[in-house]
Amino acid sequence: MLDEGSTMNIDGACHCGRISFTAVVDRSKVMVCHCSDCQVLSGAPFRANVMAPIETLALIGEPRSYVKVAENGNRRAQVFCPECGTPLYSTAVDGATQVVIRLGCVRQRAELVPAMQIWHRSAQPWLVRLQDLTAFAEQPATAPIPPPPSG
Repeated sequence: MLDEGSTMNIDGACHCGRISFTAVVDRSKVMVCHCSDCQVLSGAPFRANVMAPIETLALIGEPRSYVKVAENGNRRAQVFCPECGTPLYSTAVDGATQVVIRLGCVRQRAELVPAMQIWHRSAQPWLVRLQDLTAFAEQPATAPIPPPPSG
């Protein structure tokens, strides 16, 4: 059961547009996962997700899935677009009641602020330094060369 005060209708799609979806999410269930599986499967140092009851997910298109076995032995279907490979969501293989939607493919992702981090023991130690790095609004014409490390 969703708390009416924390629910939000979302929509999204894969990069190529072959798969699109809508869902109702609980904004208090937005999380960042630092587990090594999420790092590898997302190609990034963490993955941002939001949980939704499976009955609220409506898909257009036919995704594919890959079943991974987690460290704790749970089997999770990793659902993605078969054309462009965009990760869409994960869910339990048997008796699923929830989907864990990947924020990268959600149109309203800027509005879904993480409420927690999980598997933080696997977080990359350099993440805390991101706010101190030089930032460009877009990709610069030529890649800047950082100064050599001091010391």
